Order: sequence, then C-alpha cells, then structure tokens
Amino acid sequence: MRILVIGAGGHGQVVADILLRMTDAGEKVIVVGYLDDDPALIGEQFLGLPVLGRLDQCVSESHDAVVVAVGRNQTRRQVVEELTRRGERFAAARHPRAVIAPDAVIGPGAMICAGVVVNPGAVIGAHTILNTGCTVDHHSRIGDYAHIGPGVHLGGDVRVGPGTLVGIGSSVLPQRQVGDWSVIGAGSLVTRDIPSNVTAVGRPARIR
Repeated sequence: MRILVIGAGGHGQVVADILLRMTDAGEKVIVVGYLDDDPALIGEQFLGLPVLGRLDQCVSESHDAVVVAVGRNQTRRQVVEELTRRGERFAAARHPRAVIAPDAVIGPGAMICAGVVVNPGAVIGAHTILNTGCTVDHHSRIGDYAHIGPGVHLGGDVRVGPGTLVGIGSSVLPQRQVGDWSVIGAGSLVTRDIPSNVTAVGRPARIR
C-alpha cells in the first residue's frame, strides 16, 4: 500500500516513522512522502522522505491511502472532511511495538505510537491519536478525532468523546466518561464524569 502523509511537521514525522517501522516489520507499506500547505516545507526532506507539495496536489501523487498527521483535533477533522469529499481512502498507522488486543477495533486513520497498549474490547475511533506509551484498558471507547496524550492511562470501560484531548500523563478512573471536545490538562486525575466542551485540570480534575 502506497501511503501519503498529510502534514510534515513534528506530528507528521512521527506518523511517517511509524509507517517506516511497519515496513521494517514486513508490512506491505510504502511511504510516498508528505503533503503540507506550508510553502517553506515544500522540497524539504524529513526521515528521508520528500515534502512533495501542497494538500491540493493529493490527486496528482500516486498513492492508495493517506494518513492525516495533524495534531490539532479540530484541524484534523476539517482536513479529513475535505479529503473524504475527494474520495480519499484512510490508513491507520500502528507502530509494531504497540500491543493491541486481537478483538480491539481500530478506526481508519488512527495513529498508534510505540509503547501503546490497547486491551480487549476497546474501540478506538477514526483519526484518533494514541500517543507514546498510553494505555487503554478493557472495553474503553475513544471517539473520533480524540487525542490520548503520551503516558495517559485510561481504566477499564472508560468513555472519551470525539475530539477530546487527554493531556500528557493524565489518568482516568474506570467507568468514567469524558464528554466531546473537552480538554483534560496534563497530569490530571479524572475521578468523576466530565461534560462536553470544557477544560478540566488537577488531581482530582475540576472544571476551570
């Protein structure tokens, strides 16, 4: 499968590295290069891969699928929606050193970094980021476009809504729910349900 990485910034380079490690592990993945709308990046190379042009050049580059490697959740959704209208196919990037239960469901376009653990019964939404070393315990459900930050630990049967960011090093107790498009600050401990469209920080996490 020939894959284009959409976005050549730091997050895009992490996605590209995951895809390259997938190739090293024997998966049939060829990373074509990056597309990025920042004119300063066009023609550059990162991890040995070229920045081929702007996003609107997607149709002119031979590929089978794309990964939208944009860290900001809202922007990632906007890019995905535009590419969906163009008929693009989305691939998931799964690092070979992630541990994913056989029955876990991984949505299209998801990014799963090194050291991630996804336990049985978990459902990971489309275009969601599971960042380095986070853990998603049994039967938890993560909505589309969410970002589970590095070192986050989600207990069993947790719900995280679409577009929500759970910041670096946070923990969510079992059976708790975090609503849609909310932010959990770095290092927080979620001990009770958090509604949608709020920011919560602290140990225990409280709405700001």
